[in-house]
Amino acid sequence: MAAEQATHRVQGVKAVANDIEVRLPSSAERTDADLAAAVLNALRWDAAIPAGKLEVTVSKGWVTLKGVVEYNFQRRDAERAVERISGVKGVSNLITIKPHLSPTDLKQKIEKALVRNAETDARHITVEVQGSKVTLYGTVRSYAEKQAAADAAWSAPGVSEVDNRIVVSPIV
Repeated sequence: MAAEQATHRVQGVKAVANDIEVRLPSSAERTDADLAAAVLNALRWDAAIPAGKLEVTVSKGWVTLKGVVEYNFQRRDAERAVERISGVKGVSNLITIKPHLSPTDLKQKIEKALVRNAETDARHITVEVQGSKVTLYGTVRSYAEKQAAADAAWSAPGVSEVDNRIVVSPIV
């Protein structure tokens, strides 16, 4: 996974064909049943992941995660918790994010988060919400402020995508 991520960071790379096969020493091999139990335990022990919301399938060391969570960080945490388990050869994260809010309520939550955040000047940021996708527009004074606005959007429940179109300009 680290090799794939590093390859994606190389400028100009548009796609990666990952043909790396994970082969564990016989002492590290685990049965799919053993791995499934370990994955369930790891998910249970992670306080950020809601109990009982995820389904786990293990086939030849490859783990598939399915289910619905409310926040993107829960989706990411589930994958991180699983990929570190000895014997796991790969993870397919099919977890979806579903808001319990209407798009209008979601927009208001993000706008309030922007106002509360000391790093952002919310007056110059516009928030649009379509379903669970958030688009940010406007102008801010620094890249850190642009990133803080995106972080505020990601922190709202149900956000599955943030399109950060904020422009950085020292003169706002």
